[in-house]
Amino acid sequence: MMTRALVTLMLWLALGAVSANSAPPPDPELRRLLQEAIASDNGFVDRFDAQVWLLDMSRRLEKFVVDPATRIEILKQVHYESTRVGLEPELVLAVIEVESHFDRFAISVSGARGLMQVMPFWLDEIGISDRNLFKIRTNLRMGCTILRYYVDMEPDDLGRALARYNGSLGKTVYPNKVITALRRNWFKH
Repeated sequence: MMTRALVTLMLWLALGAVSANSAPPPDPELRRLLQEAIASDNGFVDRFDAQVWLLDMSRRLEKFVVDPATRIEILKQVHYESTRVGLEPELVLAVIEVESHFDRFAISVSGARGLMQVMPFWLDEIGISDRNLFKIRTNLRMGCTILRYYVDMEPDDLGRALARYNGSLGKTVYPNKVITALRRNWFKH
């Protein structure tokens, strides 16, 4: 079984964030934001807007998620968590489409989990290792907080923020996939 330090080092190496000779700890500011995110709550402000958005997005999500109850659960949580951190829910839907294709049980080759492909080491880093990244709310809360952090790091360049989220800073393939998914499937009418 791998130790947490080894998993963290492997993640940083996979992301190209460090050389093999050094392994800096995860950013303390991002750790703090994730801790705050887990403790907060929020939701739709206006019931009518919620119904319109949920109906519209449910129709779009149907090609990815067949079960209507699961679609609504995902959409409510996406809206909830994205607006909590000031992200457009449609952007988060595009990220999820590219990251996991809406498979809440997805696991990447690097071990990232769930809808937004969050690395499990973050649970230990913020002291909540009892949380399950396959739970929609936990995954979205952490994923949206991390994405917001990178958007704040790159306020004038969504492509760079998305590349940071994916660990592919300096490359355009991932950001282009997300932006294409956003335009094709999740844009607002």
